[in-house]
Amino acid sequence: LKLENKAKRKLQKQICQVVLDHFEKQYTRELGNTWTNVRDVLTYPLCWQYAVLLNKFSQSAELENTLPVKGYHPAFQGPLPYLPASLKCYVRRTPGRFPAQKHQAGKLKEYYLLNAASLLPVLALEVKDGEDVLDLCAAPGGKSVAILQCAYPGQFHCNEYDDLRSRWLKKTIESFIPDPLTNLIMVSKLDGTQIGDLKPELYDKILVDAPCSNDRSWLFSSDIQQATLRLIQRKELSFLQFQLLRSAIKALRPGGSLVYSTCTLSKAENSDVINLILNSCSNVMPVDISEMAKAVSQEFTFLSGTQQHELLVLPEKGRAWGPMYVAKLKKM
Repeated sequence: LKLENKAKRKLQKQICQVVLDHFEKQYTRELGNTWTNVRDVLTYPLCWQYAVLLNKFSQSAELENTLPVKGYHPAFQGPLPYLPASLKCYVRRTPGRFPAQKHQAGKLKEYYLLNAASLLPVLALEVKDGEDVLDLCAAPGGKSVAILQCAYPGQFHCNEYDDLRSRWLKKTIESFIPDPLTNLIMVSKLDGTQIGDLKPELYDKILVDAPCSNDRSWLFSSDIQQATLRLIQRKELSFLQFQLLRSAIKALRPGGSLVYSTCTLSKAENSDVINLILNSCSNVMPVDISEMAKAVSQEFTFLSGTQQHELLVLPEKGRAWGPMYVAKLKKM
């Protein structure tokens, strides 16, 4: 108990009060009582969980046998509308992190550690072999890696505008994807808001995992000035997200579909952005993803009362996944 109290005190010190106060006001208003439970998880990293996504390009039978012994089980077991057998992700109910693997030149990693909710946008996108795919804001690369576990796209374009994050993306691809396949992946540093004009109607599927106010990491900002600035600039994010979506719609072929995701609870960056797109773009329609949500409801907690084309994963103890907002649209 002493140790736990010590850990608690240490964690309390690390929480950025400016951010917590801001979230407290906003999310109490938007989520009501639900926020209290979510806050308890987000502010207490000792209860956070990490999923293990296996890399099919570097399979290890030993690893697959070890995971169940350590209390892990497959994250996705329900009758999902889309679940390729090659996508293998393991989770466990208890907190803690599987040891990470270091990057080694010429050696592929066997697994990727991630928040299990990060795979929901990939499952919603339903990429099939031969389709042309764009991951518009691809760094650090976990979702790109997950897409390649699911299918072999015709062309796969991974874009990341930020220089540092783009290097991170390249390293991730290098660590998980074998050479012959990396040659088919185009990594670019284009401005995502311009891609629609540069590459009109070129893709069958687009993932817009948009820059957002990352609730989990913002709560632990060590630089108060930077945190304060972020909160001031937060309002501008929804406009950027809208521009990225509009650009993605231009880049999408008619009949193609798009998944938008963020890792924030903020309504302004989630359903408000999607509603704005639906109201301003006559050539897109919402796609029902409620069947997917229902199939994974054993493992994830969702905000109730959302539309059928969207979901919001709420972290709770024992299922500390998210926040993750996912919405799906189709171009007509």
